Amino acid sequence: NDAAPLPKLLGLLFQRLQRLDGFGCWSYSSGSLAIGHQYSSLGTQPILCGSIPGLVPKQLRFCRNYVEIMPSVAEGVKIGIQECQHQFRGRRWNCTTVNDSLAIFGPVLDKATRESAFVHAIASAGVAFAVTRSCAEGSANICGCDTRHKGSPGEGWKWGGCSEDVEFGSMVSREFADARENRPDARSAMNRHNNEAGRTSIIELMHLKCKCHGLSGSCEVKTCWWSQPDFRVIGDYLKDKYDSASEMVVEKHRESRGWVETLRPKYNFFKAPTEKDLVYYENSPNFCEPNPETGSFGTRDRICNVTSHGIDGCDLLCCGRGHNTRTEKRKEKCHCIFHWCCYVRCQECIRVYDVHTCK
Repeated sequence: NDAAPLPKLLGLLFQRLQRLDGFGCWSYSSGSLAIGHQYSSLGTQPILCGSIPGLVPKQLRFCRNYVEIMPSVAEGVKIGIQECQHQFRGRRWNCTTVNDSLAIFGPVLDKATRESAFVHAIASAGVAFAVTRSCAEGSANICGCDTRHKGSPGEGWKWGGCSEDVEFGSMVSREFADARENRPDARSAMNRHNNEAGRTSIIELMHLKCKCHGLSGSCEVKTCWWSQPDFRVIGDYLKDKYDSASEMVVEKHRESRGWVETLRPKYNFFKAPTEKDLVYYENSPNFCEPNPETGSFGTRDRICNVTSHGIDGCDLLCCGRGHNTRTEKRKEKCHCIFHWCCYVRCQECIRVYDVHTCK
């Protein structure tokens, strides 16, 4: 089988887990497709490596050797997509997924755009994050806590707890996701770079987490361990990298193995990208109108923010077409009172809101 890029590999994992769960298609909500209830158990089902079509031999070997952590790989895929949809919830492209057995994002990631760069980074980070967390929780016998990179303790605290082994999680992400990116072309070079940028973001954001010990919480002694941040922090970090992504150009040159494509910065007067930055070399469509060739769903009927002057505002999100306004009644809890002891009793109120959608 031809090696498909990472987004299609994610579709293969979803396809396999969908058959295991026995549920239907993606759910549709508020003008965009989101992860449906059928994936609520994603990451808890057994993975049968031979039943996932399209794996290259290296991935198949890896899957069989590390089968007990493959559910964590699937869990990482899920949190990566959920974080992508959160970060782009107010943009013209909102990380929409489609009910397709392979390309879960449709053709939008066939191009070497900023969006493709972000998806590769957040998915690779998601896999590394989920595997690392699973190992620290003792879910697998082949991995555990990190005992290698603790260093000397600081004043008033000592090492304890379980430091998360992000190097192992990154290795799993690298070995599995990057196995398909071994072609000597520009797209493979871009994907490898952005995959690594996603994993590097976790290492950059690792921090000490501490717990106090002593009488009445006096914190006479603190034990500390290395911990990953919340995945939302990683998503925020990579979204900033998306906004500042470096545009590249493709260069072709001959090596002993034949013609090889590499990337270099398009503009010499900008700082060259580091391993922490995202790179791309094709422009994105404007995503204003539906276009099956580019994978754009357009922004008609999308909810916009009438008070915002940013990309989520009605002017920009609706691409100058204007917007419609309707009123919507919502039931909400109100007039809540705390009763001793110990419960809260609320009334139910009907409130009216203005909802603005793109024409």
